[in-house]
Amino acid sequence: IIFTIGLIIPLILAIRYSLTNWDGMSAEKTFVGFQNYIDLMKDSDFWNAWWFTIKFTIGNTIIQNVVALLFAVALDSGIKAQKIYRTVFFIPCLISAVIVGFVWLKMFSNVLPAFNDLLGTNINFLLFGKKETVLSGLLIANNWQWIGYWMLIYLAGLQSVPAELYEAAKVDGAGPVKRFFNVTIPMLAPSITICVVGITTGSLKVYDLLVSSTKGGPGRASTSMIYQTYTTAINGRQYGYGCAMSVTLVIVLLLVAFVQVKGLRSKEVQA
Repeated sequence: IIFTIGLIIPLILAIRYSLTNWDGMSAEKTFVGFQNYIDLMKDSDFWNAWWFTIKFTIGNTIIQNVVALLFAVALDSGIKAQKIYRTVFFIPCLISAVIVGFVWLKMFSNVLPAFNDLLGTNINFLLFGKKETVLSGLLIANNWQWIGYWMLIYLAGLQSVPAELYEAAKVDGAGPVKRFFNVTIPMLAPSITICVVGITTGSLKVYDLLVSSTKGGPGRASTSMIYQTYTTAINGRQYGYGCAMSVTLVIVLLLVAFVQVKGLRSKEVQA
């Protein structure tokens, strides 16, 4: 019942409204068929939002998976104060993304530039202020927040790998690198599936981080699909058009998740 009320019904209503030119306020909802979807294909702002979202998603998926896995391997190696490191890395993901955006806005605009005066350097830390660097700044903020979360998933996967497999690999003469790629990675296939799908779908839905940091700027350089949908539907009072955008996002999310799960699960079977 909760699933139906919270997801199925709103999705059906969104599809219905996407076929109208409703402004979100008036009682009249004029049916326009697929005109909103046709207009989307010609909308440069729509495609620019998708381009930013895709770049942000690819960057997040690669960086977070690689760094989280490396951190997990380091913590699983038996280093001292392992629990402290796990706690420190995990704490940022407990913070609201809105606060994370605000914190990194202050870091880039006030805190880090102060080091230029101390060190006598001229490094540009104002990453949110330029179109060329805003994506890098958002990736830093988002990865700082979430790497610890995915690290714990990889760490749980590593600790479930039977020690006998590593011992057998050592007997066969496999070094650390071969053991990592031939034993660790295959046995982590379920964890990799969870992390890749989770990071990808989460990145495609980025919104709250942008609200408190860049507000989609400078210009429209960091406008994501959800941010574009919100500004179109709420600020622009084009609710039907915004619903059409949200429906396309849902379709892409389902397709991406299906392809990733299908492909990664096949690797799990082989492993």
